Amino acid sequence: MLSMDDQARLANVIRDVEDDTSGEIVVVLAKQADTYRAIPLLWALLIALALPWPLIELTNLSASRIFMIQLGVALASSLALSLPQLRYQLVPRSIKRAQAHEAASREFIRRGLTRTRDKTGVLIYVALAEHHAEILADTGIADRVGPDVWVEIIEKLTMAIKAGSMADGLAEAIRRAGAILAEHAPPRFEDEDELPNKIILL
Repeated sequence: MLSMDDQARLANVIRDVEDDTSGEIVVVLAKQADTYRAIPLLWALLIALALPWPLIELTNLSASRIFMIQLGVALASSLALSLPQLRYQLVPRSIKRAQAHEAASREFIRRGLTRTRDKTGVLIYVALAEHHAEILADTGIADRVGPDVWVEIIEKLTMAIKAGSMADGLAEAIRRAGAILAEHAPPRFEDEDELPNKIILL
């Protein structure tokens, strides 16, 4: 998803922006938020359930023969629809968005962003398969910064990813999030880096 050089460059960007704030930034880049393994099975079952009706109306096949055809179609459909490029197209956009948001929320907790001293942790989360990106901020920042501020950053990030400039888009998103943190959570004299700066790839 990112070359080693890009990962190192982005880690340096995080370290640099955190020099100007007591806040913490974590970037998580996921190939996918969910595998959606149940989706092909669900579609295969729906196809198999609809199949007997035209066979009953248009053929003289026995019930046992129709059942065997139904079983074969269910199996073949399930296997065919399990191909990743097909599977993700079958998932409704609302479900993708909900799964990606849930995954981002889990990562927010898992990566320790709720445990920073002043509750000023910010997560930049990207799920590539879902074409989804979002920023989550802990209460120390969320109480001072409206969600519209993050939306603008995410819009520019998603445009950069679509244009094939993911590393540059992430670097800009990190810098802009860092500027917001610097304004609302300036550095302290005794400040220390509470969370790792490396890009987390899933």
